[in-house]
Amino acid sequence: MNKLGLTKPDGRYMFLYSRREIPRELRAPSPDGTPVRADPHLRWHPLRGEWVAYASHRNNRTFLPPPEYNPLAPSRPGDFPTELPAGEYDAAVFENRFPSMAPGATAKPDVGVPSRPADGVCEVVVFTQDPKASLSGLELEHLELLIDVWADRYAEISARKNIQYIMPFENRGVEMGVTLHHPHGQIYAYPFVPPVPARELELQREHLQQHGRGLLEDMAAAEIAGGGRVVAVTESAAAFVPVCARYPYEVWVMPRRAAPSFAALDARERKDLARTLKTVLMKYDALWQRPFPYLMVFHQSPVNTREYPEAHLHAQIYPALRSPGRLKYLAGTELGAGMFANDCLPEEKAAELQAVKVNV
Repeated sequence: MNKLGLTKPDGRYMFLYSRREIPRELRAPSPDGTPVRADPHLRWHPLRGEWVAYASHRNNRTFLPPPEYNPLAPSRPGDFPTELPAGEYDAAVFENRFPSMAPGATAKPDVGVPSRPADGVCEVVVFTQDPKASLSGLELEHLELLIDVWADRYAEISARKNIQYIMPFENRGVEMGVTLHHPHGQIYAYPFVPPVPARELELQREHLQQHGRGLLEDMAAAEIAGGGRVVAVTESAAAFVPVCARYPYEVWVMPRRAAPSFAALDARERKDLARTLKTVLMKYDALWQRPFPYLMVFHQSPVNTREYPEAHLHAQIYPALRSPGRLKYLAGTELGAGMFANDCLPEEKAAELQAVKVNV
């Protein structure tokens, strides 16, 4: 992998990545040269026991598509016309111009509950220069490069000693609230371990202490042995509809061993993880012959805190559709109580995905 570091006229950093050598004369553009001055902050939620970020400057961020879009129509391509340089490279990472958290944030308002600066990192990861492409449609070698990019960002962001958790994710489709359609994801790096992965890690730690093996490692082995919910499997990676799926067509993708992060994967595991992920995403798009909207999040080991031998890198993919034309909305029991009600059996949805033939 080749990497080139640049600085935008507004002061934000940018990294270009490629399987080939990157021309050194490339220059990073930005919408204008005005320095980005974001100073978001966090407020403590006393009833939920968690931090909430406040970043009102995000109300001025770029928004596409226009208000009259049809949420059930295929996503239309957009791009980052003033963020990406022209030239030979495969992927780009740069600081979000409208971050929910920002390095060096100082705001700590006196609001009656504990507050603190939202001194984290928000990056945009542009998967390809082709605005009409998708993660599922990228060549396998390109997807392997993105695995390397996520590993590089994990290692580099970890050097910021205030950061404790690094989470790559992708929102795909207008149904998921996407504002720019050029194929891209984001990386949020938090100055604390967020509540969802924190709870997962707590349960994984209990399982490891009781059984001497990782929870997800055992789940993957059981799914592969049973086969009924497996969507894709390789020598070192697996994807399956979990027995406890909360969403229709929910799929988990992971290395079969308990690798804690992207950076901990060896070359074989990176190739297998890329192939397994691509297989799942291709099946999604082929299921109803349309771009499949989803939220995909990667959970991995925290950094700059205690040791987490229980951590196991994995993606959780939450589709936005129950069926063609039917969006998946969170209901009162899910938002108000935190108990999900799934009207689709995981076995049924796994069978639908298994029946979709794709050529990776």
